[in-house]
Amino acid sequence: MTSWTLACSACGHPELQHAAVGLCPQCGQPFLAILDGAAPSRDALLPRWDMWRYSPALPLADGEVPVSLGEGLTPLSDQPALASLVGVRRLWIKDEGVNPTASFKARGLSAAVTRAKARGVPGLVVPTAGNAGAALAAYAAAAGMSARIFAPETTPRPILDIIRAMGVDLVTIDGHIGDCGRMSVEYAKETGFFNVATLREPYRAEGNKTLGLELAEQLGWRLPDAIVYPTGGGEGVIGMWKAFEEMRRWGWLDAKAPMPKMIVAQAAGCAPLVRAVADGADRATPWENPWTYASGLRVPGPLGDRLVLKTIKESGGDAEAATEDEIREFTARLSQLSGIDAAPEGGAALFVAAKLVRLGRLAPDSEVVVYNTGSGASYRA
Repeated sequence: MTSWTLACSACGHPELQHAAVGLCPQCGQPFLAILDGAAPSRDALLPRWDMWRYSPALPLADGEVPVSLGEGLTPLSDQPALASLVGVRRLWIKDEGVNPTASFKARGLSAAVTRAKARGVPGLVVPTAGNAGAALAAYAAAAGMSARIFAPETTPRPILDIIRAMGVDLVTIDGHIGDCGRMSVEYAKETGFFNVATLREPYRAEGNKTLGLELAEQLGWRLPDAIVYPTGGGEGVIGMWKAFEEMRRWGWLDAKAPMPKMIVAQAAGCAPLVRAVADGADRATPWENPWTYASGLRVPGPLGDRLVLKTIKESGGDAEAATEDEIREFTARLSQLSGIDAAPEGGAALFVAAKLVRLGRLAPDSEVVVYNTGSGASYRA
């Protein structure tokens, strides 16, 4: 088994893997898990059919058993009709809506709950725009752990129903996820519950590394020219980029092959990362009065802004936003041309791909992967 440590993503402050830390005590930035030892072999992948197939590349401790509901190994489908719509040579949809609790959040919360259970924390708390709360509720139930979830009252009802079905403690508020985040921090201080909000612990990003590990394997251990990812908190983008860099270092990928352009898709009603890219900034200013019906994109002040913007810059990527009408139109087109029950976040990503081609910022001869990060059923009452 390989060994891992933790290091602050900004100042490098080190901690042991089992340290009971959230953000860096020196500078307040997120920790990342760092391999401390020999690189794992691609031949060591496990013969199991969930994201824990990639356990050799993930920071499990010796003898640690994952808390798993069968997350990951989601379909990657070649979509010629959507490629024609967007205006690129080839386009795949990676459909995360078929995960447990119907979104990519299952990956990160499976990893976070696994590590939290191993450390024996008294309980878990998370702020959510919807899908992260549903995922935490399910994995906490599977682990036999207590959980408190703070969610806006505007969270889609089907998602709130999933949370309630798991028997965890749900608190809905008249506000947005930033307000829920502040309440989660206070609740963690009062109770000792561990806060598993996006990037407030390092293991959700590790679970989301499997988005990239899996994509590379499905494409025959190569990567596309561009990845378009609907982005709220940014953990998917951060996790994938970390996976791509590690795979190159470990020899899992051709070190000379170009890395994909990482393209962030946001909603026009909440686009702090798009605005930061346009301004050439390395941090994002929180968005005032955020609104979009694509609730996963309604994150006004992402904690991972610095890491997402760094990834965009390093990859030669981009960021753009879609209006509510554009999101609705392209969500419908995605579903009708592919047979995938797309979430509005996926529709936003598809529109952004088409917009960037139209603006000359994404080459028509590109091979592109668009992530549909959740299920459309989660948005229908």
